[in-house]
Amino acid sequence: MAGGKESPRQKMIGMMYLVLTALLALQVSSAIMEKFIFLDESLMYAVGAADKGNAETVAKIDKAVADGGGKDKAVSDKAIQVRTKTAEMIKTMNDLREEMIMKSGGREADGSYKGAKEEEAIAGLMVGTEGAKNGKAYALQTSLNKYGQEVIPGIVGKDMPAIKIAMDGKEDPKYDKKPDQKSKDFGKLNFAETPLVAALAVMATFESEVKKIETQALDLLASQVGAADLKFDQVFAVATAKSGVVAAGTDYEAELFLAASSSAVNPIMSRNGAPLAVENGRGKVKFKASATNYDAEGNSKQNWKGQIKINNKGKDTIFSIDVPYIVAKPVIQIQSASVNALYLRCGNELSVQVPALGATYNPSFTASGATLKPLGKGVVVVIPTSATGVKLNVASGGNAIGSQDFKVRGIPKPEILVLNGGKEVDQKNGVAAPGPRSLQVKAKADESFAQFLPKDARYNVTKWNVMLARGKRPVTQQNFTTEMANLSSFASQAQAGDRLIIEVQDVYRTNFLGEKEKVNIGTPIFTVPLQ
Repeated sequence: MAGGKESPRQKMIGMMYLVLTALLALQVSSAIMEKFIFLDESLMYAVGAADKGNAETVAKIDKAVADGGGKDKAVSDKAIQVRTKTAEMIKTMNDLREEMIMKSGGREADGSYKGAKEEEAIAGLMVGTEGAKNGKAYALQTSLNKYGQEVIPGIVGKDMPAIKIAMDGKEDPKYDKKPDQKSKDFGKLNFAETPLVAALAVMATFESEVKKIETQALDLLASQVGAADLKFDQVFAVATAKSGVVAAGTDYEAELFLAASSSAVNPIMSRNGAPLAVENGRGKVKFKASATNYDAEGNSKQNWKGQIKINNKGKDTIFSIDVPYIVAKPVIQIQSASVNALYLRCGNELSVQVPALGATYNPSFTASGATLKPLGKGVVVVIPTSATGVKLNVASGGNAIGSQDFKVRGIPKPEILVLNGGKEVDQKNGVAAPGPRSLQVKAKADESFAQFLPKDARYNVTKWNVMLARGKRPVTQQNFTTEMANLSSFASQAQAGDRLIIEVQDVYRTNFLGEKEKVNIGTPIFTVPLQ
């Protein structure tokens, strides 16, 4: 059966069909015969009323085309084709109705049916020989489905869906779950073991279905030329809020009301003259908000102009509206362990947020004087390559938001420490002869630098020398490549009055990427007297 939005008349026809289905399941009696006759007459009356309404729709289409100067004559021609094809289908069915009446004995003088309860003649005519499918019901099935699946969509176009009118039991949702019915084909399902009056009511049901499809097709054609009646048949709730974002503790304000649109018209909508996509009668407005001048609070008042044009009964009607809105200047908020200045050649991690953009914030970054390493939404590592400064540019969704300038500071040199037993060696008072059995040399990062960027403040002493000196001449010396040094061999030669001279030669820093760079510390020299 055809789908789509149904009119009250069509809903009544559907209810009659359900009653017909129920009556077919009952044992035939004179009272039930009368019910079948009543249903048939009611359905045929509805078919006639639909035909009259569809004729009026065609007249409206013709008038709208004429009022429009004939530019949409193709639509008028299609409406005539729909009416012609429908009339042919209805005539075929009416001829078949008359043939069923005559095969069942014809009419009495008062017009009543002589063979009202006749079943065999109906089955012979409509179903035919068992298994042969040579009854007229099968040709009717083909014609009905051709009308619903090919003729009407072919005339009206893609907006008119193909519809299967005459179905076998396994296809029909009314019967596909009933074991005793779903195996029957169309002929047996509708005309086997069916008295004449019931068969006529079945035929009337299919005629009403054909008229329903014709009505839908003509309504679609009428909407193309503005000839459809403007009925607001799509009602829905709408809420408009002053703001979609509300701070805790403040009032949320909105207006709630009913709105309606008409499926009979195809509105053309635009924003500032540019066309909008329209879905279910609603225009989709989406654009990038922008402004050049902002007030002291960072706001810029803007507006856009909307237009809705409909063609009603051949005449264009335009509805216009001015919609004000405010563009807030995005404020870039940056959080960092050290936001005032960035350390040269270090991974300075910044959190860059623009609260005004909310969930739409989709950041991307570029920079001059630095390389970047994005970590996540709004988080980026800035690695300055120039000591003169860095400019960080922020964009969201491809739209520039703003920029931020940063000063660049050099990396503070580490402090070199000489340790004995974990304590710093006293260069003034020295140590007791023969001196320490081991020494440790460490490079300690600047405290502030290590606090801000611990991953960039990792130092290692990789080359240093220790000399045992007596007077002006060296006694022995040794090079080391680790921070710990074993000086047992020095102790066996050391005397009171000797000196240990420690020279630090190479120090390396490991940055946040695990890369090592040599640190320019000069050549620190430490002298430790042996008392």
